[in-house]
Amino acid sequence: MKLSQFKFKLPENLVALEPSYHRDECRLMVIHRKSERIETYQKDENGEDLKDKEGNPVFLDFRNVLDYFDEEDTFIFNDTQVFPARLYGTKEKTDAKIEVFLLRELNEELRLWDVLVEPARKIRIGNKLFFEEDGPMVAEVIDNTTSRGRTLRFLYDCPHDEFKRELFALGEAPLPRYVVDKRPATPEDMDNFQTIYARNEGAVTAPSTGLHFSRELMKRMEIKGINFAYVTLHCGLGNFDSIEVEDLTKHKMNSEQVIIRKEACDIVNKTKEAGHRVCVVGVSTARATETAVGTDGLLKEFDGWTNKFIFPPYDFGLSNALIGNFYHPESTMMMTECSFGGYDLVYEAYRKAVSLGYKFGCFGDAMLIVDD
Repeated sequence: MKLSQFKFKLPENLVALEPSYHRDECRLMVIHRKSERIETYQKDENGEDLKDKEGNPVFLDFRNVLDYFDEEDTFIFNDTQVFPARLYGTKEKTDAKIEVFLLRELNEELRLWDVLVEPARKIRIGNKLFFEEDGPMVAEVIDNTTSRGRTLRFLYDCPHDEFKRELFALGEAPLPRYVVDKRPATPEDMDNFQTIYARNEGAVTAPSTGLHFSRELMKRMEIKGINFAYVTLHCGLGNFDSIEVEDLTKHKMNSEQVIIRKEACDIVNKTKEAGHRVCVVGVSTARATETAVGTDGLLKEFDGWTNKFIFPPYDFGLSNALIGNFYHPESTMMMTECSFGGYDLVYEAYRKAVSLGYKFGCFGDAMLIVDD
């Protein structure tokens, strides 16, 4: 398919800059990929649209996701943990303000980190960056990796655990550029931009669909008999990179680390073999599981990296339900959803979402695609 097929007009006011007051109260749209139905409203006991006191139809909200699953179905979650990757420092001598975005630690002993810097034109090999006025955290630029990429060596002599605590204390939530260009990050964002089940540190952006799951909702799912399986994909910034080619087969995704353990495989494969539903939560989870699914349709253990790019046409080998958000035009996340639900149907759902005022982005509304 072509990049231009994923273009649509997204009004600026529909991009969510804040999370819902409660995690699980965003709107939900349900897409039935076989019958090609799109649901937006709650139903009463007679199957009619439920109305509020003013006579307006009541939208489905995320808590309604429970209505589409049964006992012994399984949800697969990405349990990566976001760290406070965005820091601000000053360049030696000039005191120019520099944004430093931590990507990953390259060498624990030498305190080497792969980072992005902005504005990059001001930062050269040998420059020193200071992160606190009169504070001990200093970094030296030792290599250029890409146009914005640099390797930093932090000059901080202490045990590694202490260094990491001090470094992360200087950082803030790595909200997407489309959010921080409109408002500053707050201390609360670090919690809001983290799933409640996050446990394996390594992501520089959140697996945003998982942000909708509250402890109360997951308890209700547990009571209903739904199984939880956890995989890890450390989300990078590749999903936010602009696609520069019209022919999608020529686009290359950045690699992300994936870990899938035996425990998750056992839960998922038992569900599949029993004929129950397997739902992947978010496109990062879909990318991880599709990297590790075998030709027999079962999930395999995996510990490595993936640069899998899922766009139509694509046959999913593992799951028969997917939950995602509403994403920006021409994004790789939108393309993955179109691969799962069918291009025409999901594109129509996006058009409907715009017309009905759904919110887009990491803090936006959600869609559920089911196989019926």
